[in-house]
Amino acid sequence: MHGTGFTDPGPLQLIFGLLGGLALFLYGMGQMADSLKIVAGDRMKSILARLTRNRVTGVLTGAFVTAVIQSSSVTTVLVVGFISAGLMTLTQSVGVILGADIGTTITAQIIAFNIKEYSLLLVAVGFLVMFVARRDTTRHYGTAIMGLGLVFLGMGIMGEAMRPLRTWQPFLNVMAGLENPWLGIAVGAVFTALVQSSSATVGIIIVLGSQGLVSLPAGIALLLGANLGTTVTALLASIGRPREAQRSAVIHLIFKVVGVLIWVFLIDQLMWLAVQVSPSHPELAGGARLAAETPRQVANAHTLFNVINTLLFLPFVNAFVWLVRRLLPDRKNGDQRVRIKYLDEGLIRTPAFALDRARLEMLHMGDRVRAMLQDILPATLGGDRENLGGFAARDDEVDALHGEIVTYLGRVSQESLTEGQTVELLQLMEATNDLENIGDIIETNLVSLGHSRLDDAVRVSAATVGVLEEFHSAVGRALDMALLAVTQKNEAAAAEVVAMKSEINRLADSAHLHEAKRLIAQEPGRLPAYTFEVDVLESLKRVYYFTKRMARAALPGADIRPEKKERA
Repeated sequence: MHGTGFTDPGPLQLIFGLLGGLALFLYGMGQMADSLKIVAGDRMKSILARLTRNRVTGVLTGAFVTAVIQSSSVTTVLVVGFISAGLMTLTQSVGVILGADIGTTITAQIIAFNIKEYSLLLVAVGFLVMFVARRDTTRHYGTAIMGLGLVFLGMGIMGEAMRPLRTWQPFLNVMAGLENPWLGIAVGAVFTALVQSSSATVGIIIVLGSQGLVSLPAGIALLLGANLGTTVTALLASIGRPREAQRSAVIHLIFKVVGVLIWVFLIDQLMWLAVQVSPSHPELAGGARLAAETPRQVANAHTLFNVINTLLFLPFVNAFVWLVRRLLPDRKNGDQRVRIKYLDEGLIRTPAFALDRARLEMLHMGDRVRAMLQDILPATLGGDRENLGGFAARDDEVDALHGEIVTYLGRVSQESLTEGQTVELLQLMEATNDLENIGDIIETNLVSLGHSRLDDAVRVSAATVGVLEEFHSAVGRALDMALLAVTQKNEAAAAEVVAMKSEINRLADSAHLHEAKRLIAQEPGRLPAYTFEVDVLESLKRVYYFTKRMARAALPGADIRPEKKERA
């Protein structure tokens, strides 16, 4: 390779070093982020859930949560879930989305320290913690430490591989060309869209800067592109999602595009600000000074870009929300098929958040089952075939939601779960199955009984209707509290459902006594009526049986193995 400017190692080793270092860098970032999401997920979720209506508080909370869990996309998806659940408005969520952009800059600030000499120590310490720890949480902390070590190790390998490029003029010409802001933005955006991580792109810019291979103007152009490219992930993830999810992605896109358009004409000013807040090394000269100063300047420019944009856009949140609602109006309700509302593929790798989404979807399913239970008794006791015919389609919708939830939980179970999350997942799985069983009892047993009543011309007396309605009402209350227990983790509601066993048995005994007295009444068709009424009662008792199983799953230390058949 004479005349090219390359020195040992050769071009092949350079390529291997770059690819291997990049692989370690990206893998380390992924391991660190995944582990932090697992150990901090529940606490960060609680912090987000307690957001106030204050936009500034929303920004600070979004920045803090994202800095901890290392994922602005997870923060945004979580916020969309809160919007869908009615816990937050789209306007309130904008502050959190802006704050999430600030939180992502923490990664660049950490990387800019470039403590690669300690990378192997971090890897060793993290592995030791993983190896000796008995608690899942401690092991995940070890994984996060080892991931951080791999980030710095990958940076070091990439940096060493790039050393020969300092003297290779074609590469230096390419780097100089990136000082053209539009070219730099395009390269940064495309690369970020490919790796789906703006933090990874900024990290590589910092590696280039640490070798004196990229100037600050080129580095700023690349990071502007990285901020633009990160919107691609959110836009792709919003396809086929609820309208509010799509709106949040578009709001994120608008903020980034407008921000980049502002700063592309003010790169010199952003560069000046970054230099003012960064340490300088006047004792160095040329490439050595560039290598010493550029990494921190790039990291600070990244932070300044997002912080200043947030301050600029925050007063105009309502205007942005108005614009996005015009661009993406509510869908017409032409398609009435059941749709999942809360399950989100983007949260599967964050079990603490994914389990919450499954819990909300189960409530969505529970609302449909509760409505079926409410309507079935009048249809069974006095409805016509048209009334009874509609329950098959309603149960199909419940079955569809059941399939989606169980499949989603199955995918979550493949992730790294803490012991508590494993128990929670199994409880949700069991409760979802119980809820589906209740839907089947309504659609199969009670609907069939309604058809039998019509076939046999059975007439139910007003007194018997009153007895069955009282029992049906108690079962309905039990189901309401069981849903509250499972979806809101309400142990008091769960205990109340279990305690209702004596009331249910008392009402059942009273109903059976009533039926026994009615059996000897001098009325035509009394035996078919008696059989029909007792079967209705038994079906409602089965509904309570599965309702009680749901509630028991929400109690601490619950044994979620299948129960032996017992009296109510």
